[in-house]
Amino acid sequence: MNTAGHSEATARRGLELTPFRGLRYDPDRVGSLAAVTSPPYDVVVRPDGLHHLQDSDPHNIVRLILPQAPTVGARNEQASDTLRRWQAEGVLAADTDPGLYVYEQRHADGMLQRGIIGALRVSDPSEGVVLPHEDVMPHVVADRAALMRATSANLEPLLLTYRGNGSTAAAAQAVERLAAEPPILSTTTEDGYSHRLWSITDPTDLARVQADLARHQALIADGHHRWATYRRLRAEHPSPSPWDYGLVLLVDTARYPLRVRAIHRLLHGLPVAEALAAVEGLFRIRRLDVPLAEALEALADAACAGNAFLLTGDGTFHLIDRPDPDLLARTIPADRPTAWRTLDATVLHATLLDHVWHIPEDDPTRIAYIHDTAATVAKAERDGGTAVLMHPVREEVVRDLARQGVTMPRKSTSFGPKPASGLVLRALDV
Repeated sequence: MNTAGHSEATARRGLELTPFRGLRYDPDRVGSLAAVTSPPYDVVVRPDGLHHLQDSDPHNIVRLILPQAPTVGARNEQASDTLRRWQAEGVLAADTDPGLYVYEQRHADGMLQRGIIGALRVSDPSEGVVLPHEDVMPHVVADRAALMRATSANLEPLLLTYRGNGSTAAAAQAVERLAAEPPILSTTTEDGYSHRLWSITDPTDLARVQADLARHQALIADGHHRWATYRRLRAEHPSPSPWDYGLVLLVDTARYPLRVRAIHRLLHGLPVAEALAAVEGLFRIRRLDVPLAEALEALADAACAGNAFLLTGDGTFHLIDRPDPDLLARTIPADRPTAWRTLDATVLHATLLDHVWHIPEDDPTRIAYIHDTAATVAKAERDGGTAVLMHPVREEVVRDLARQGVTMPRKSTSFGPKPASGLVLRALDV
């Protein structure tokens, strides 16, 4: 087992990140490390992106995080069998020594992100150690929990951020020192990001990093459903057990600020003409016969003055903004902070989805959540539905609401870059 003993006193200090024996692909057993990676399970655009990943290499991690079979039980059994087979064949092998992992992502556009991957003690919300900022969908948590039970593994890390104490902090020093040494893994994925991985195994270095992180709290940047899954599975198993911990990537955003992007909505079965007819008189509507990039610029300008959205799917763009104040007063709960009540996601869910379009936010037959802007537009045009394009929320708004204990509507933000899935896994029985 890769759990570490800990006292109640140290567990309540803050972030408790523990070493584990990472399960990693053997480069000699796969076509390439890039070909076996995937975006996180909820970022994969289905079915096109799923099929592309499956075809890229027979051992692509998507076969574990998004197994394909007629029933839920069959999918999870398939993932479990696949994981065990790959381990038996040596495609995936556990590192000899437990460690924490320094992970770097770099892009030619100047983006550089470094953080530490480890097994984090799963804490209760009352402890204030890990702050969520979004609500979750129960059926997604149930789906992820069933997959983790079947595989007995954390297949991909979720992304957490914290605000470090500068370059003199032990965690920052360990990250920067290792980044100057040869990595244990290096690859470049087709999205243009290069990925490098190092391991921290020296007991003194580990102790310093752990003591540093124990002074901090973290914000969930990406992976709310997986964190909720960790909490559910921890509750199912008597402690101490490997389920007391979950796989995370911790990024110090004081040194490496993340980019915040929007998550868009695709409304199935609602043509753009019907969506626009329903908002007539409730929002200002302007048709934009411009390319996507210019439409997004117009959305950004409108969002500076208030709530705004782009509707598309009919070959052009429609900017809706300036919602009727009386409509907002009738549809948005008044018992939340102003910062929450004025979020675009709040107006979209409480006003447009619930009141105007009557679309349940958790019905996958009616609504899909897609990170990629162009893919959202293309799918809407192909399927005859309506794409609702969102403008991103600033990180400081997200963090401020989280510290107040206020959760945003589901899928309100997309922090990035997200860690690639498939570089390091955590098997709970290793």
